[in-house]
Amino acid sequence: QVQLVESGGGLVQAGGSLRLSCAASGTIFSINAMGWYRQAPGKQRELVATITSGDSTNYLDSVKGRFTISRDNAKNTAYLQMNSLKPEDTASYYCNARARTKPWDSAEFSYWGQGTQVTVSS
Repeated sequence: QVQLVESGGGLVQAGGSLRLSCAASGTIFSINAMGWYRQAPGKQRELVATITSGDSTNYLDSVKGRFTISRDNAKNTAYLQMNSLKPEDTASYYCNARARTKPWDSAEFSYWGQGTQVTVSS
């Protein structure tokens, strides 16, 4: 079993920055990919950014050039640096990880954090 804990959310003015962290713990054999999702009130959850174990990244078009995802494999932690924040970035941000928990079982499972709130005022 894998547990994910997000932190770093808060309230900032438009144009400001925040850095989100996602720490994974538990019975982890390997984490093959991590990502950040967000969900605003009345909207569906959307993928913001992903990063693989080989540091390949992918971003939602609207955040390209403003957000940067990274990871520290030694700490089992992913980060989302959010710059030039806009009011439309306001949402609950959720960390996701695809991980193996057993060295003898190649099955991968998806795990979710509890979410952290990001609010951007205009």
